[in-house]
Amino acid sequence: MMRSVTPMKAAKTGYIIMSAVMIVLGCVLVAAPDTLADVMCTVMGISAAAFGAVKIVSYFSKDLFRLAFQHDLAEGILLMILGVTCAVKPELFLGFIGVLFGVIVMTDGLLKIQVALDARSFGVGKWWLILAAALLTGTAGFFLTINPVDSASVIAVILGITLLAEGALNLITVLTAVKIVKNQMPDDVITITPAHNH
Repeated sequence: MMRSVTPMKAAKTGYIIMSAVMIVLGCVLVAAPDTLADVMCTVMGISAAAFGAVKIVSYFSKDLFRLAFQHDLAEGILLMILGVTCAVKPELFLGFIGVLFGVIVMTDGLLKIQVALDARSFGVGKWWLILAAALLTGTAGFFLTINPVDSASVIAVILGITLLAEGALNLITVLTAVKIVKNQMPDDVITITPAHNH
């Protein structure tokens, strides 16, 4: 009995959509940093919560390589908590929530470095794209975490760059490291099969 690819396709589609949303939000903040108001923070909070839900679903979808989504359960839960908090209390975003988001993004960048190296081992030709995006994202997350300036506009630009980098990282990862095959066997079949060879 073959495994349904529907959950994997849904996860991949959701990842692409939410990555695009993050990229758009990042572009808005970079182009017009003064738009970082409560409404924008609420939008970002809702987006983060939605992406968190997508990540949790993606973790359980079990694509063939198991690369892109391997850390998404914990990240998804954290993003949902962060997103809901930001949506309910947008005034907190430039303080504690912004720093926490930077930590999550920086951590995601570091974890995606591992994904890139694993992808190289799997023979994924464009693994270096994941690595480059992961390094950029980790750096952006670091600067957002340490918050080196007091200017709200500059912080908004840093946040925009971070969102852009995170969106691009997730988009590149899902497009290069997620393998969906129509005849993929269930895990129990895959793991039991070698036992019959003894």
